[in-house]
This record gives sequence, structure tokens and C-alpha cells, in this order.
Amino acid sequence: MNAYETINDVLVNLFYEILDLEEKAIITEDFRDISNNDMHIIEAIGLGDESTMSAVARKLGITAGSLTTSMNSLVKKQYVERDRSEKDRRIVYIRLTEKGRRAYHHHENFHREMTNAAIASLSEEELPLLVKTLDRLAVFFRNYGDGKGDLAI
Repeated sequence: MNAYETINDVLVNLFYEILDLEEKAIITEDFRDISNNDMHIIEAIGLGDESTMSAVARKLGITAGSLTTSMNSLVKKQYVERDRSEKDRRIVYIRLTEKGRRAYHHHENFHREMTNAAIASLSEEELPLLVKTLDRLAVFFRNYGDGKGDLAI
């Protein structure tokens, strides 16, 4: 395979391989009652005490209404708590329970291990090149739907 074919193959398959590996690694016996999608919602909520439904929905790129169904399930399974603001009843604050915090740290650990594995064999000179390349790919993916999917930045 030439360089183009190799890069194309890696890009096409890497996303699915990471999702599959991530699901196997993070949906363990302790967290068998949630999905990979739920785990990403937990990640988006984060460890702070002041997340709102609308902020988490924005972070995930979905509507608050779409988030509500998953949130109902996560509340029922005791990963998340929900409270309405006393000042403005339209605002719903969400935060992780202790169980949700354990899931968050478990997921964070997988990402740390994955990142460490990706950089472990790189020299100090190679690391900035990988960062620049991945950053340019991220810009391409973020802009692609806007018709600006151009790597020239």
C-alpha cells in the first residue's frame, strides 16, 4: 500500500475501531447498565456542579429535547441528579452522582491510556508533528458540514 492508501485505510477504520474498543473497555461489569452514548453524556456533564441541560446539549451538538430521554434514563439508574433553578424554573441543573463520578473517571482513564499508547513510541521531535496533523484533521471534520472542509489553515 502506498502512503495515500495507508492513511485512507487508517482514517476510515480508526473511528470504528476506537468506538468498538472503547465500548468493550468502558462498559464493564460495574457499568453494564449504560451505553457508550450514556458514557459520553456523563463525560459532557463533567465533574462540576453547575452544568445545565442546555449547556450539555450544546456540547454534544444535540437539542435539549433529545438529551432529555437519555437524561431520564441516567437519573433512573442513579448516575445523574437533576434540579430546577429556584430563580428561573426553565433552567435545569444536572450533576453526576457518586456513581456517575466513578463512571466519568473510568471513561477518563480509558482515554488517558489510549492517548499514552498513541504517543509512547514518539520522540520529542515527532510529537509536535502528530499534534499539528491531528489538529488539522479536527478542523477539517468540524468544518466539513459547513462546506469549509479544507485542510489549508
